[in-house]
Amino acid sequence: MTVTRAKILIVDDEMINIRMLDSILRDKYEIIVALNGEQALKRAILTPPDIILLDIGMEGMDGYQILQYLANNETTREIPVIFVTALTTEAEEKKGLELGAVDYITKPYRSSIILARLNNHLELKRQRDQLNYLSSRDNLTGIPNQRGFDIFLDQAWQTAVRFNESVALIYMDIDSFKKYTDHYGYIAGNKCLKKVSDCLKACLHRKTDLLARYGDDELVCVLSKTDIDGALLVAKKLQDAILDLAIPHQHANDGDVVTLSFGVVAINPGHQQIESSILIEMASESLFHAKRQGGNQIFHKTLR
Repeated sequence: MTVTRAKILIVDDEMINIRMLDSILRDKYEIIVALNGEQALKRAILTPPDIILLDIGMEGMDGYQILQYLANNETTREIPVIFVTALTTEAEEKKGLELGAVDYITKPYRSSIILARLNNHLELKRQRDQLNYLSSRDNLTGIPNQRGFDIFLDQAWQTAVRFNESVALIYMDIDSFKKYTDHYGYIAGNKCLKKVSDCLKACLHRKTDLLARYGDDELVCVLSKTDIDGALLVAKKLQDAILDLAIPHQHANDGDVVTLSFGVVAINPGHQQIESSILIEMASESLFHAKRQGGNQIFHKTLR
């Protein structure tokens, strides 16, 4: 079985310091390097590491400023940051801890101390990530719940703003689901919802996409880096997959199998002062129009 190595981001503007840390850590961890604040923020957002070793005294943006940016970004705020510094005064240490650093490593480097502190903080992060994962999952379907969706959407939205990209949302609802549970029963309704979510999830292959349960019989799909044309293609693919599933529904409003209605929205937020909640509002409104058209329909809106 392949064991994934923890990813360490080293941020320092002196290559000699990077080489020294790399020689200590490379046998146990995957190492990423940033030579300044801008590189550090970009790499932390695009490929979030498990932990960051951050030098304080750098030219331009110093370690304290970088830590503040990391703490204010939804994607990076939970990444543990250990300051690497020659500064040893109590005031400097207090400042870093108050800003959110989890620990200090002082120069000159001692291999055993560095490895021990990294292992401790990585284990704490692993435990915290597991708790967050469990609290963000829907017990019935196994896909993210509304909490997991909210976290993912915030991250996707911030990335779209930063890189001037479009993000799409597909809001779905099982047609005549109350009639289904009234006729077939509550347990059968749960099995139907699980089959539907499994089918939809199997249609999504990008790590930048997310399927989540938003309500009793409501599901949402976040599509990063996707415009309205791409989102409509995905919605059609999902619609066809559910029809092919052919779950019997003798009391459906139209037809005799389970169908879904789809509200589709795509927005390129750019640098507009709008919140990600507008995606949910517009997708919900689009879903309402799709339901009014009789179910098994796709209705879309776009905001440029």
